[in-house]
Amino acid sequence: VQLQASGGGLMQAGGSLRLSCAASGRTFSSTVMGWFRQAPGKEREFVAASGGSTRYADSVKGRFTTSRDNARKTVYLQMSSLKPEDTAVYYCAARDLPGLQVTTGKYPYWGQGTLVTISS
Repeated sequence: VQLQASGGGLMQAGGSLRLSCAASGRTFSSTVMGWFRQAPGKEREFVAASGGSTRYADSVKGRFTTSRDNARKTVYLQMSSLKPEDTAVYYCAARDLPGLQVTTGKYPYWGQGTLVTISS
């Protein structure tokens, strides 16, 4: 499977951005899709996952929403009320098995990442 993330950019604090991740090469509707992020000097961390239901990291709950268009094989991450601490490279990831996992090792497929920079 190939994943292509897009939509990152520079935004002021309080603003909104929407990231997209297009998947190819496999049945999408049954695939669990995850979003992770990695800030400079930090480990990659879980942000959100979708696959029948959704799951969010506490740090983004209420501000970020993940959704998916199975016909377009695309998953989205709508980010609102952005904070400088949201600055990171955002990655989409996929796994075949069920379960909204929060650890990077549970996702065998990864996109290339898209940079989100939030200025104060």
